[in-house]
Amino acid sequence: MTTATTHRRARGAATTRTGPVEARRPCPPRRLLGANLPYQLLTFAVFAVAWEAYATVWGGLLLPTFTETVGATFQLLGTAELWQAMYVSNQALVIGFAIAVVIGVPLGIVLGRFRALERFADVYLNILLVTPMAAIIPLLMMSVGFGLASRVILVAVFSIVMVVVNSRTGVRQVDPSLIEMARSFGATERQIWTRILFPGALPAIMTGIRLGVGRAVTGMVLVELLMVSAALGGLILEYRGLFRAPMLYGTIVIIVAEALLLISLARWGEHRLTRWSKATTARSTR
Repeated sequence: MTTATTHRRARGAATTRTGPVEARRPCPPRRLLGANLPYQLLTFAVFAVAWEAYATVWGGLLLPTFTETVGATFQLLGTAELWQAMYVSNQALVIGFAIAVVIGVPLGIVLGRFRALERFADVYLNILLVTPMAAIIPLLMMSVGFGLASRVILVAVFSIVMVVVNSRTGVRQVDPSLIEMARSFGATERQIWTRILFPGALPAIMTGIRLGVGRAVTGMVLVELLMVSAALGGLILEYRGLFRAPMLYGTIVIIVAEALLLISLARWGEHRLTRWSKATTARSTR
């Protein structure tokens, strides 16, 4: 065996060790949990201590302490009333947000692809962006009623704007030279859509979905507070009327926790589906 052959095999073995092995290496817990987790925990601890001190010294009937809120939260989690309310509320959340994604993603991609269609739809997107959504609730009450349909429509209207706008932006960010290159090699319009436009816009689409989740939770609670005194919104109104401040704050804590959980799941899905884009960006900046 020659010396050159030995060096080539050694280099190949080194490449194999430093390439696939590192790619298969699991992420450390710090990366999985996030580098900012210690700072977030510290901030939360400071907030909890400040809340406890303020409520103990200056709080009254309407402001429970932090420990009372935590106790009420765990007490609520053990009641069937809360889970029934969450089931009713999340029906509108799931259906409305699914409609927003199913309609919003294709609509945003089409608007980003065809500028002529955007001229007709842009004014309606601007209306949805600047109009206070609470003003739409009386219109829904008069046209649809007080049932599930009105709650689903409001959740969808709340969240679809973010999905459409980010999907449109993602298509516009695709390099036009890639489309021209694909056409020069004989790619069909379907191949351009499936292999260039949609993959290129996927990071922005996932960002719109993540932002839309938060808007959907806001719409879910708002419609129950202002239109239908039922489910989680009904619990908030009931505890407020009875001056049961710990239970009121505990309900709000549960709603916020659900929203944070859904946003974290959306962020995880965004990371899983767009991992290739981060790797491509890292290689291009080297």
